[in-house]
Amino acid sequence: MQLWWKTLSWLNILGVFPETPREHFLQHSYCNLNGIRLQRWQTWWVSLTWCIWYHRNRIVFSNESFNGQKLMDDALFFCWTRLKNMEKGFDIPFHSWSSNIRAGFCVRGGLDYRFFVVGILV
Repeated sequence: MQLWWKTLSWLNILGVFPETPREHFLQHSYCNLNGIRLQRWQTWWVSLTWCIWYHRNRIVFSNESFNGQKLMDDALFFCWTRLKNMEKGFDIPFHSWSSNIRAGFCVRGGLDYRFFVVGILV
């Protein structure tokens, strides 16, 4: 839950968390976003959900301990990789995108790498 609360703050979204994964996805796919922001949010939802599932399986089947920071780092990298491969014109290096994550989700149009380098959005 804390991971979801943290990520909702990136887009200034408030909400409750339904019990079923289907309801959870539907809630987050119809939030007050559009265009590229919605596509990135949906990619993030899939990335974080997959990483939660993957880390849960490692805890259950490999007796690993929970590491929230590693889970978040893995989800950020997974999301960035999907965006890099699926979104036309997405050419932001991972270190810039992950250190300015709020800007990466709140951008309203085409991306300009130089705005991520200095952390400024126009």
